[in-house]
Amino acid sequence: MLDEKNQKLQDPVEEENSATTDNKKESEKTAEAEPQEQEKPSGETTVETKEGAMAEIEKSNAEDAEDTHHPRRHQIPFQDYHSMPLENLVGELQRLVKNEKVQAIKRHVDSIKQEFDHKFQDFIEQKKEEYVSKGGNEADFKYNSVTKRQFNEVFNEYREKRNHYYKNLENTLKENLVNRLTIIEELKSLVNVEEDINTTYKNFKELQERWRNAGPVPRSQYNDVWRTYHHHIEIFYDFLHLNRELRDLDFKHNLEEKIKIVERAEALIQNDNINKAFRELQTLHKIWKEDIGPVDKEHREAIWERFSQATKAMHQRRQEHFKEQEKDFEKNLDEKLAIIREIQEVAENAGQSHRDIQRQIKQVESLREAFFKAGRVPHKDNDKTWASFKEAVRSFNRSKNAFYKNLKKIQQDNLDKKRALLNLAISLKDSEDLETTTAEMKRIQREWKQIGHVPRKFSDKIWNEFKGACNQYFDRLHATKNKAFSAEMANFEEKSKVLEEIKAFQLTEGKKEKDLETIKGLIDRWKSIGRVPFNKKNINGRFNKIIDAILTKLNVNQQESELLKYGNKIQRLASTDDEYAIRNERTFIRRKIDETKNAINQLENNLQFFSENSENNPLVQEVVNNINRQKETLETWKTKLKKLNIMQHSLEKEDTEEEEDESQEEE
Repeated sequence: MLDEKNQKLQDPVEEENSATTDNKKESEKTAEAEPQEQEKPSGETTVETKEGAMAEIEKSNAEDAEDTHHPRRHQIPFQDYHSMPLENLVGELQRLVKNEKVQAIKRHVDSIKQEFDHKFQDFIEQKKEEYVSKGGNEADFKYNSVTKRQFNEVFNEYREKRNHYYKNLENTLKENLVNRLTIIEELKSLVNVEEDINTTYKNFKELQERWRNAGPVPRSQYNDVWRTYHHHIEIFYDFLHLNRELRDLDFKHNLEEKIKIVERAEALIQNDNINKAFRELQTLHKIWKEDIGPVDKEHREAIWERFSQATKAMHQRRQEHFKEQEKDFEKNLDEKLAIIREIQEVAENAGQSHRDIQRQIKQVESLREAFFKAGRVPHKDNDKTWASFKEAVRSFNRSKNAFYKNLKKIQQDNLDKKRALLNLAISLKDSEDLETTTAEMKRIQREWKQIGHVPRKFSDKIWNEFKGACNQYFDRLHATKNKAFSAEMANFEEKSKVLEEIKAFQLTEGKKEKDLETIKGLIDRWKSIGRVPFNKKNINGRFNKIIDAILTKLNVNQQESELLKYGNKIQRLASTDDEYAIRNERTFIRRKIDETKNAINQLENNLQFFSENSENNPLVQEVVNNINRQKETLETWKTKLKKLNIMQHSLEKEDTEEEEDESQEEE
């Protein structure tokens, strides 16, 4: 009878305690999201007596017997739900509801729902802040979340499946209870029946087989039903004294099977895997109670006492194991609390730059891994430690999210600034006012560099557009400058020819006027040529130096020389008809006139400090000479202003005549 059961015990499997009825307050709590379920320490079962050990096993077996479809062997690893985004939490819940037994996933579902609710609340608050920051009214805020709707649908499916399962289970348990009570009544009726003893014994064996296959009953009824059943089993065996040989044979067989169980229980005491050995012991008790009948009274107490002593020894060893385990758990607790403090410190000192935040994210991730690797903590501290850990991580996440939320706003402001610069660059890229536009384009390029980062999805696009507008302008500018440089080099070559002519010029004796005309013609040619490259401008100084030397030889004073050169400038201004240049020239001359007048007044004031008898004083003579020079300079500037006014009046007259001609043509 026991051979098949013993064969199964050669490779026992671990099982998992679970709550099974719909109206039961399930007490399991999330055990630090670690893959394996944490064993309850000795503090939860402190009775050291044989009766305490038996009570613990009977309680566990009664719980398991209530739901044969949810054995402890059905372990489901816990994932790190805290690190999962909302979409992944929905996916994990869908996987559990679809692939796992509904009665085995309550702790997983509760943890997932807790994480989802917390993260979704944070998500909604963030969306609400964004809505209000854009001018919305908080009372009008609404958000339709597809993810939340999917989660609710899957969670409702889980609850429906779970309620359906436990409703069916409850009905099944009640039916099985009625069936077992019926078997007990039939067992009672076997005693004192007037029929062949062999027929009665055969009926007894059939009832035993029906009992084994009767299915689970409510745990609250399990032990009472079992005791009632075995009580009447013993009564029936006492009834079998009419056929002692048959009874003794059955007693002998039952004793042999129970001795095997006791020996197996005694061997389990030496097993290093305490938890596995204890679960095997529970299975042995279940076989003892449900599958093996009584033994003769002579051996009944002795064999049970031996089995009880083995059970107590295992119980005591398990308690000692838990005590030793508690010491390790306390060390793990200290380590985990230290890790939590480190995470809290990081959260309180969140970085103020993207680089710092990224470094801290890696640091917190490393601390999280260390937390999970640190091992289990005492059961009494389990929930509190896990809650502190989650809050520390969440605190850092809030700081991190606040930083990136603010960074997003800053980047949006930067994007708006860069878009304004981009529009300005686009508006200037075709401008013909190269001098003004070049300075402005360089300014907006410098300002662009000073603006910080923009959102990544806009970064490349807006940069390429800005760079394209700038390149288009500067390519055109460089092409213009290259063309202008070629023209300036041609001007330089022309001026070099004039310079060679002026170097070779020889004065003619007695023909000052003719020489002046020749010099004036060379000056006119020089002024008409135009600009030369910047690095060649020294040719102008060389030309003026030679002209000044020639005019000195012709006894032309400085004032006449200046007016002679200025006449050429007047002609150049008249040829360009540039009002801006003419206006600047007039402003410059008037400033020089004012400066010269102020210098004369200052010098004349200085003369007042000398006495009337100091005319021959060298200092006085120097001041007087300086006054005379300044007066000559003043006359020169006044003459230049007069020439400029005459030239402008002439230009305005020409413009008026042109307008009159155009008016007559229109008429």
